[in-house]
Amino acid sequence: MKIRFLGTGTSQGVPVIACKCEVCTSMDFRDKRLRVSVNVEVDGQSFIIDSGPDFRQQILRENIVAMDALLFTHEHKDHTAGMDDIRSFNFKDKKAMPVYGRAEVLHQIKQEFSYIFKNAGYPGIPLVELHEIDNIPFKINGVNIIPIEVMHYKLPVFGFRIKDFTYITDANYISAESLEKIKGTKVLVLNALQKEPHISHFTLQQALEIVARVQPEKAYFTHMSHKIGLHVAVQKELPENVYLAYDGLVLNL
Repeated sequence: MKIRFLGTGTSQGVPVIACKCEVCTSMDFRDKRLRVSVNVEVDGQSFIIDSGPDFRQQILRENIVAMDALLFTHEHKDHTAGMDDIRSFNFKDKKAMPVYGRAEVLHQIKQEFSYIFKNAGYPGIPLVELHEIDNIPFKINGVNIIPIEVMHYKLPVFGFRIKDFTYITDANYISAESLEKIKGTKVLVLNALQKEPHISHFTLQQALEIVARVQPEKAYFTHMSHKIGLHVAVQKELPENVYLAYDGLVLNL
C-alpha cells in the first residue's frame, strides 16, 4: 500500500497572502500546505479521499494518472470544491467516476454541482456515479473500506480505515465505538489544527492523546493551520513515532 499526501492544510486562519507570520513566510517546503487530501494505492486500485479547491494542482504535482474512486469525508467546501476536475479521468478512462459519501454529502454534491446532474449527456461535463455509504464496511473493487464516524463539532464526519491504515480529518471527538474500529491500525493519520483550543478540530495536544489511546506504530498529523507553528520546531516536540505530515509525503506500508 502506498499513501501519498496531496494536501495537509486547511482554510482556517488568515489567508497566506495577508499573513506575515513565520510559518507563512517560511522557506521550508513542509510549511507550504494545500487543502487536505490523500491518495491511497492498494491492491491495484487508486483512491482519493476528498477533492478540495486545490485538487487539480495536487494531481498535477504528484503526477497521479490513475483514479478508481473518490471518497468524501464530509460536505464542507474545502473538501469537495475541486470535484469538477475528475473530468480528466473521465476523458482518459472513458467512464464515470465512482463517488462515495454519506447521504448528506451526496445531497450537497448534487446542489453544488447541479449542472452535472441537470445536463446529463452534455459534452465535457464531469461524469459521476454516486454511491451512498453508511457507518458500515463496504467494498470498492474488492477492497474493504471501514468508515470511522467522528464528530466535527455537531457534524458527523467519516474517517476511513483501509487495512492497517486509518485516515481521519476534521474531528474534535471520537467515540469509544469508533476508537475500537481504529485499534490495531499500524498507521494513523489524524487532524491537529493548532495548539490553541478550537470548537471543531483537535488541538495538537488532543491529537496526541488520541494517538496514546490508539497506540499505532506510527501517527501523522494533517489538516494543520499556520497557527500550529513551524514544521521543524513542532516536530522536535513530538514523540519519536509521531510526525507532522507534509504535502507530497509518500508512505509505503
